[in-house]
Amino acid sequence: MAELDLGVYGEQLVENWLIQQGWEILYRRWHCRWGELDIVAQGYHAQGGKLSSEILIFVEVKTRSRGNWDLDGRLSITRAKQRKLWTTARLFLTRHPHLAQLPCRLDVALVSCHNKQPDVAQAYLALPNGRQYLVLQDYLINAITG
Repeated sequence: MAELDLGVYGEQLVENWLIQQGWEILYRRWHCRWGELDIVAQGYHAQGGKLSSEILIFVEVKTRSRGNWDLDGRLSITRAKQRKLWTTARLFLTRHPHLAQLPCRLDVALVSCHNKQPDVAQAYLALPNGRQYLVLQDYLINAITG
């Protein structure tokens, strides 16, 4: 399976999971000349177990196949990549001023590819080939600070 296809399916898995968590997906693969935001979603921030104010999240999805070299995508979020993501997020907000008043955070979703069906407690997506599954390995809230 092509790397691009794997990335698209990884984003689909994370989008499905976010929707199940109550988020509204505003954009997927929003891009400009500075970069791309994999997922932009709007929802409510939880504080002390209660939902409070609205928040906007930018989600960077890292999908990796087995035997990856970068700790399931963690090492690929370099300082330069973080700056690029925040620059892209700021440009997004200038182009969508009606969202600019919302607090924002940048999360990272780590997705991995497996050859056997995962535990039903995990968020997963069966790939079209019927032999592989993508699993939401970890979701890092506010992983990239500005």
